[in-house]
Amino acid sequence: MDRIDNLDRKILEIVMRNARIPSKDVATECGVSRAAIHQRIQRMIDLKVITGSGYHVNPKVLGYRTCTYIGVNLERGAMYRDVVPELEKIPEVVECHFTTGPYTMLIKLYARDNEHLMELLNDKIQMIHGVKGTETLISLDDSINREIPVHYE
Repeated sequence: MDRIDNLDRKILEIVMRNARIPSKDVATECGVSRAAIHQRIQRMIDLKVITGSGYHVNPKVLGYRTCTYIGVNLERGAMYRDVVPELEKIPEVVECHFTTGPYTMLIKLYARDNEHLMELLNDKIQMIHGVKGTETLISLDDSINREIPVHYE
């Protein structure tokens, strides 16, 4: 893989704070041309260092007041490949991780309220073939939510 140098790291640091910042402002802050910024950002996209950009929405404002993490145990770990496509059909599921530890999978979802959460659990998640059991952890507060820091060499 191509190396990411300190200029790339500086660009990342800037665009991670504000993905909508104009390239000319990034170029000015970095002391290079706008074309250089475009080329480096495209290179980092091609290298999959940058995997997306966009807006972050507040789920609570959209009516999703309950953030929940659910530990999911499967009949067999290999069933993960079959269960993920079923979870993808549930729009409230926003993350899914194949894990070590007490759960086969850990998912994050948003529900409108506890009643909606119960419907998602009982009528959708627990009905997926291969799901043996779930444990629900409701998030009371999102205290830290940030990107990984960019370190310079």
